[in-house]
Amino acid sequence: MAYNRLYRFLLRRWWLTFLVMGVSFVAFGLVSLDLLRILTANFEFLSMYGLDAVREGGLVQLLGLIFSGYAAAFFYLVFKLCEKVLVDRLSLANPKGTDS
Repeated sequence: MAYNRLYRFLLRRWWLTFLVMGVSFVAFGLVSLDLLRILTANFEFLSMYGLDAVREGGLVQLLGLIFSGYAAAFFYLVFKLCEKVLVDRLSLANPKGTDS
């Protein structure tokens, strides 16, 4: 199976992979904390007050919340990549990540 350079880099440096996995896990938790509740309240605010809500910054807040959602998804993907690398490293007969 052919892997990209990032995967091979992380496979060779398991300690760095473990560190990045922990940081991305914490970042995902911080970014996604109460995201759904705040997003629901923002939609309710915009639907209830309409143009006044837009003038008060409701649309800007909505864009920020959408960005936070994508940031949370990014950190989740980084976490899952690191998890896969570490599981593969533990289960491979050849832990160096080379095909030979």
